[in-house]
Amino acid sequence: MLTVDQSSIIQAPLNTRMFLHGPAGTGKTSAAVERMRFLLESGIPADHILILTPQRTLQDPYLNLVHSPETGAGGEVTPATMGGLARRMLDLFWPLAAGLAGVDNPERPPVFLTLETAQYYMAHLVRPHLEQGWFETVVMDRNRLFSQILDNLNKSAMIGFPVDEIGQRLSAAWNGEPAQLRVYADAQACASEFRQYCLEHNLLDFSLQLEIFRRVLWNEPVVRSYLVRSYRHIIYDNIEEDMPVAHDILREWLPECESALLVYDEDAGYRRFLGADPESAHSLGEVCDQVVRFDQGFVVNPNLQELSQGLAHALAPEDNPKPSPASRETLEPVLEFFSSRFYPGMLDATCDEIQKLIQEQGVPASEIVILSPYLGDSLRFSLVNRLEARGIPARSHRPSRSLREEPASQCLLTLAALAHPGWGIHPARPDLAITLVQAIEGLDLIRAQLLTEIVYRGREGKLTTFEQIRPEMQERISYLFGERYTQLKTWLEDYQREPAQPLDHFLRRIFGEILSQPGFGFHSNLDSARVAASLIESVQKFRWAMEPTLDPDTRMDIGREYLAMLNDGVIAAQYVSAWTDSRQDAVLLAPAYTFLMSNRPVDVQFWLDAGSSGWHERLFQPLTHPYVLSRHWPVGRTWSDADEVLANNTSLARLVTGLLRRCRRKIYAGLTDLNEGGYEQRGALVRSFQRVLQGK
Repeated sequence: MLTVDQSSIIQAPLNTRMFLHGPAGTGKTSAAVERMRFLLESGIPADHILILTPQRTLQDPYLNLVHSPETGAGGEVTPATMGGLARRMLDLFWPLAAGLAGVDNPERPPVFLTLETAQYYMAHLVRPHLEQGWFETVVMDRNRLFSQILDNLNKSAMIGFPVDEIGQRLSAAWNGEPAQLRVYADAQACASEFRQYCLEHNLLDFSLQLEIFRRVLWNEPVVRSYLVRSYRHIIYDNIEEDMPVAHDILREWLPECESALLVYDEDAGYRRFLGADPESAHSLGEVCDQVVRFDQGFVVNPNLQELSQGLAHALAPEDNPKPSPASRETLEPVLEFFSSRFYPGMLDATCDEIQKLIQEQGVPASEIVILSPYLGDSLRFSLVNRLEARGIPARSHRPSRSLREEPASQCLLTLAALAHPGWGIHPARPDLAITLVQAIEGLDLIRAQLLTEIVYRGREGKLTTFEQIRPEMQERISYLFGERYTQLKTWLEDYQREPAQPLDHFLRRIFGEILSQPGFGFHSNLDSARVAASLIESVQKFRWAMEPTLDPDTRMDIGREYLAMLNDGVIAAQYVSAWTDSRQDAVLLAPAYTFLMSNRPVDVQFWLDAGSSGWHERLFQPLTHPYVLSRHWPVGRTWSDADEVLANNTSLARLVTGLLRRCRRKIYAGLTDLNEGGYEQRGALVRSFQRVLQGK
């Protein structure tokens, strides 16, 4: 049922440019989806409509309508991000762009880099410098070092300042030990070298794609005319999570389009560390015909709203007016604390309460989320085991989780190494044992280890037959598992007799011909199948990016290079399939910010370890700085401890406000005397709870 305000947005004249803002949960996206339906029903050709969002996962409500049976035949609405739009235009107008962008070989086609392939080339350039002592004061994994240099390049493109100013801006804001200035100089040199290497080899990472589009193509009349004529109607949702360069382009585009609807979430901007700029987004209201605000909430209940206001004021009083003190009668129905001395006790209490909610109160598992600042492997494993022991399905999502950390991908890549002895990669015995557990359905780790010890020749990387095992050992392992092992071994041997194939082709074949068949581990494991699909896509994109740049005389095996890249810790690019889980009726485990970017409300939220400093402290990034590398930080001003505290408190206030606006019924806050590491913590979040409860 639509409200009067929503109907006014949906049925506005077809030549109206509107700026719609309001808190989360007030029906803004619902109105925007229905506006798209109204445009289609009014006779607007679908291919004249552009749906823009900061990331692809936020397009789901629009795609659900586009793909629904009620949508008529004809053209199709174009969903895109600004980065995706830049890539399309570069692909289409490359001869024009290459000639003006300073590319060394404009006659050759571009090679579009993913996050993975960009890190591969960055590693190729930076490793020699590391051996010479660069970044010697930085203690961090190499993949994080590579990604932070790339993040600096991305920030320069998203904010709109030259690449050679990165080190200058970071150094000017630093007020600590002088040795850090050398780190910034090294980071600047690596960023400049990478940019030059890309221009010389027609490699386009995200930053170069965006920079060429904004600096070159957007200012070319033929390109701008093409975009303006192609997309006459724009719906741009969650603009507060997008980069300022995207807002710059829209500011120039809006006067030339027929209609537009820009949707802005108040008190958001959760992706600031990725370049989001809510202030720049809000200024787009100045170039719209109408500015409309929604304030009627459809999600949060009044008691949670009072809690939200109290916490926001306690954390950031300069940005949030002091509300009336919340009474105990107001807070008791919507807020409950549970505490334990040790961390495992808090996890037990969490899972016990979830069991009561599902079994006694009838709350669907899909309406419950467990949130924490970070979701490490041990925490995820502990929660999933506890929930499964209680018969409760669980799913998790961590965009930063590397593909090499997924058991299914470890299985596939270990089998790939065995199938390609020429790579010279011999898996360790424990890795092979775990691979057999994943590959053979029902095989336990004890028997897998026993089988591995007997059949695997580690120095040669070869497997022997099951028939050569002594009968009593065959019985311990079981003939059924022996038969499955023999099938897998025979398949690998048959593959080795064939001409070499690309790694992604091998993965498709072994998944389809053996691992997904009855009796093998991927047959009924949908999560493993999803991981396999992401791995294959990752390998395929890596091969596409590498092949055009290889010297024809070079006999380097791309598959071996990919395995080496994963072993070096290069993370996988984000795959949309990872955000969608077929097990919808399951408790979701996720980092708090990841849940916010899924943009969906739930009935109950569990906030783990509310006393942890991880809820409010920014991760230390020695090579970059999300606040200094922004439009709102004056160049030359130093970043002080007071700035850090203010930024952390403001960020936490936005976080808790966003979470509470996406909760319908109740918040459970978990407390421990000692955290995972055995230390006592009383972070800003638990202190803000105390102030609200005390009426301060």
